[in-house]
Amino acid sequence: MAVTITFPESCLCSTERLTAAAKRWRFLRKLKRYDQMDFQFALWQMVHLIIGPRKVYRNFVSRKETKNQFARDDPAFLVLLAGFLCLSSGLITLVLGLGFLGFVKFFLWSVFVDCIATGLVVATVMWAITNQFFRADPALDVEWGYSFDIHLNGTFAFLVFIHILQPLFYYPVLNAWDFVGTFLSNTLYLLACTYYLYITFLGYSSVPFLKSTKRLLSVFPIMVLLYIVSLSVGWNISRTVMNFYHYRVM
Repeated sequence: MAVTITFPESCLCSTERLTAAAKRWRFLRKLKRYDQMDFQFALWQMVHLIIGPRKVYRNFVSRKETKNQFARDDPAFLVLLAGFLCLSSGLITLVLGLGFLGFVKFFLWSVFVDCIATGLVVATVMWAITNQFFRADPALDVEWGYSFDIHLNGTFAFLVFIHILQPLFYYPVLNAWDFVGTFLSNTLYLLACTYYLYITFLGYSSVPFLKSTKRLLSVFPIMVLLYIVSLSVGWNISRTVMNFYHYRVM
């Protein structure tokens, strides 16, 4: 005679939490095992986040089908992002003349404040919003780790504009005290924010049980309005940000 065993809801929730914790622990353990990280694939992701971000999210969907999770299970992308921040921090240090100690401070700020701390806040907010307002099936929810991955994807694309293009063209063009300098500076930030928004939208729209994700793009008109206002008042965003970078480490 077949016997059916049912588990209370509290037991099921505990199992889900343990599974999530086990996944996080497995991810953290791999940080010590460089031989198990796929740096080639992580580099492929970084390149395609700039030239074709849709391809990156197809991989996230495939991971859900094969490993039952959207979030990355390989920390190689995070390690390469830290390396990217090290190189870009060195570039900004040279442009601003911050010196070696300034470089160390700026790098630590970039990793632990700009990337990790901000990422924890943004990922948590987006995780809460999407699970509260965008789920088509209440029985399914977005993984917090996936929200954090989406933020990291958008952050990398954003930093290509702000940590690479901005310092390279800061003194020749962006810092000029005329409309052209302000226009190019603020346009660079509009492009960077648009890329972040688009990659974020692609990330959540790739989740099959989320609905109406196009509402995330409603932020874009606000960004354009702020861009127009900044040009109208002559506010050079690059100059403000680079001065802030200099101030916070000196």
